[in-house]
Amino acid sequence: MKFGIVVFPGSNCDRDMQDALQKDLNKEVIMLWHKDKDLSMFSPDDCIVLPGGFSFGDYLRCGAIARFSPMMQSVIEFANKGGKVLGVCNGFQILCESGLLPGVLLANGNQQFIGKNVFIKHNGGRALKIPIAHGEGRYYADEKILDELEVNEQVIFRYCDEHGNIDVGFNPNSAIRNIAGICNKERNVFGMMPHPERATSPFLGNEDGREVFRILGLN
Repeated sequence: MKFGIVVFPGSNCDRDMQDALQKDLNKEVIMLWHKDKDLSMFSPDDCIVLPGGFSFGDYLRCGAIARFSPMMQSVIEFANKGGKVLGVCNGFQILCESGLLPGVLLANGNQQFIGKNVFIKHNGGRALKIPIAHGEGRYYADEKILDELEVNEQVIFRYCDEHGNIDVGFNPNSAIRNIAGICNKERNVFGMMPHPERATSPFLGNEDGREVFRILGLN
């Protein structure tokens, strides 16, 4: 599997993602500038990553301007043809703005930027310690969409405690139903607020991010 990482003006986690994929997961990585359009070197078995940061300064809404970048038009086409796409933090916001994933990301419940380690859980799996760093990470959607996500098992990660208990008290940003990450119905587009690329190295004392990539089928 080959990875392409889209770089927008204001991206600040693109090199973190590149380092994690190349050095820790031993993957081939190609950096993609937002003004380019060519994705011909990627097959549907490969993955395009939208990294975290503040694309275009987030001056309008998080991810709202990046959604119109030439490269994003190609990413949308790539996803619609079955290609894998992962959006992390600001990348998750861009996926929602572009319509590749349902719902929106709103300001954190405490109206403050939060940067710390949290725990997330995938279905019956163990709790994974993954860092977050965002000011607008509160996932929200109407009840109809939320119920569809539940029925189709599109909620891939929820905030929990270190023992895997899911409760509002362990939700760092007041995300509805403790949602930390979702996928589309076709299960080829993934979005999450926590940063798995910051937890893939023994030198950082945390390799739980490797399990995130495994769960998503991107290892």
